[in-house]
Order: sequence, then C-alpha cells, then structure tokens
Amino acid sequence: MKKTILAIAFMAMGAVACKTEKNKAAVSEEKEVAKTENIINTYKANVAESVVTWKGSKPTGSHNGVVSLEKGTLEIENGAVKSGEFVIDMNTIVCEDLEAGNGKEKLEGHLKNTDFFDVEKFPTAKFEVSSSEVKEGKVHVTGNLTLKDVTKSITIPATITEAEDAVTFKSDVFSIDRTDFGITYSSKKIDAALKDKFINDLMEISFEVKAKK
Repeated sequence: MKKTILAIAFMAMGAVACKTEKNKAAVSEEKEVAKTENIINTYKANVAESVVTWKGSKPTGSHNGVVSLEKGTLEIENGAVKSGEFVIDMNTIVCEDLEAGNGKEKLEGHLKNTDFFDVEKFPTAKFEVSSSEVKEGKVHVTGNLTLKDVTKSITIPATITEAEDAVTFKSDVFSIDRTDFGITYSSKKIDAALKDKFINDLMEISFEVKAKK
C-alpha cells in the first residue's frame, strides 16, 4: 500500500515537473536594453542680452529699431523648441535710425500712443510657442503672437544653438500684417484716399533670445 502511494506521489510530481518545464521562460545572458532618451532642457531668458527688432516702411522711406524683453523661457527637446514664452516690454520701443532731437522722440512717442501700440493700455506683447518641427536644418516654430488685445498664430523659422548651460534662439526676419492686430493707422487697406501717404501694413520683426539654465 505504501509503495502504491509513493508511486502515485512520484507520478504526480513528475507531471508537475513536466508542466513547469513546458512553461519555463527562456533564460540567457543579460542583453543591452535599447533606450530612447528625450532630454528636455529648461532655460530662462537673459533679458539684457535679448532683443526684438522691428522695421516699418512707407513710400518715402523706413524706420527700424528694437524692443526689449520683459521675461522669457524656453524648453528645448532634442534641438527643437518644446515650449516657450517671450513677454515683450512695449514701453521700451526704440527707433535706431533717428537721432535724439531729430524726430526720434516724436516717432517713439507716436508708436507708443493709441494710433499704434497703445502701450499705456497694453504694456506688453507676447509670443507663446505652441509647437515646432525641424525642417532643412531650421526649427519652424508655431506660436501665438499677441499684440494689443489680438492674438494670432504665426509660424517662424529659427536657429537654435545650445552650448553647455546656454541657448540662443534666433529667428529669421519675418513679416506680420499690423492690421490683423487692429493697428490700422494710415493703412491704405483701410483708407484708399491716403494715396501715397500710407504706411505699409507689413512690418518686419525678428527675435534673438539668449537664455541660460
């Protein structure tokens, strides 16, 4: 009787062993696991070294200058802009092609008043990144540009240069139609009677933002 019980026990153990062997996971030496590393670097703009340039024109000539950043941030992921925001201090509008006492102050004051950017009511402008993609060696950044109380989406090509703990974001010169943002002073589109005394609707802008971690 004892031999029978032992035989049955060994048979059961053998069946379990066979089943276990059948379901056993294959084991070999450790293999290297492929990893995808998306490194996101966050930078804060150095406003003293960053600048926004502008240029406006009319049939008789043009004026150009700069505006300063109030603050800014950038998040760079694998060479592309993941997110970012540039806040522009519109009270810092400067005309660079005119000299003091020779129309400089008059033009700067005019750009700041209600005919143009109305900086008392709208002291800042803003560009906020919504997406970007790398094409032909440049980062094409899409973002929301806010001037006065109007926000429009624009896409601008730019170059991103990272070095250790710093990054430079430099856009190509791009144009916007000021009338899209409610800036209609001396626009021929609005007043055809201006003839050749109009100011071009397109104005040129570029960003150069230097930032550090």
